[in-house]
Amino acid sequence: MPKAKKILLGVTGSIAAYKACEIIRSLQESACDVTVIMTKEAGEFITPLTLGALSGHKVYRDLFDDNNDAWQMGHIVLNQNADALLIAPATANVIGKVASGLADDLLTCVAMATKAPIFIAPAMNSEMYSNKIVKGNIEKLKKSGFKFIYPVKGRLACGVVGDGHLADVDEIVKAVVRSLKGN
Repeated sequence: MPKAKKILLGVTGSIAAYKACEIIRSLQESACDVTVIMTKEAGEFITPLTLGALSGHKVYRDLFDDNNDAWQMGHIVLNQNADALLIAPATANVIGKVASGLADDLLTCVAMATKAPIFIAPAMNSEMYSNKIVKGNIEKLKKSGFKFIYPVKGRLACGVVGDGHLADVDEIVKAVVRSLKGN
């Protein structure tokens, strides 16, 4: 039996954060072991308890976690065995921070420190998604080797239908698993 691929799932402060539950289950069904890193803002939409129960692992939220030994740096330790980092949903804020090299929370530090492939599945309001700065940040990350699973047209939290709706969970998982088959 092949060894399970280790996926770090970054969950950000988007209304689509609830889809992380489906992403975890679908990745597990594809023989992946999932560990969740969530931003503070993600906790406004979904709880660490839910994500931890589904993943079967501790959910990491803080850059300075009191439970770690002082000499262990979480953003380095988490990356050591990761086969991929998937940020889904990814907000304009997190995309912008990573594109600018900012690492002010655990997720962005992990993104800066990992040598594993990084997949980003954006989810945001269509006005934000079409913003020239957001588009420029996405292009900058693509040129640096980040892989994007683009949002689709759908009903957004504000009630309108537009681009920015998180891609279908199956498409997100297929993109990650397909890419890792060669690794």
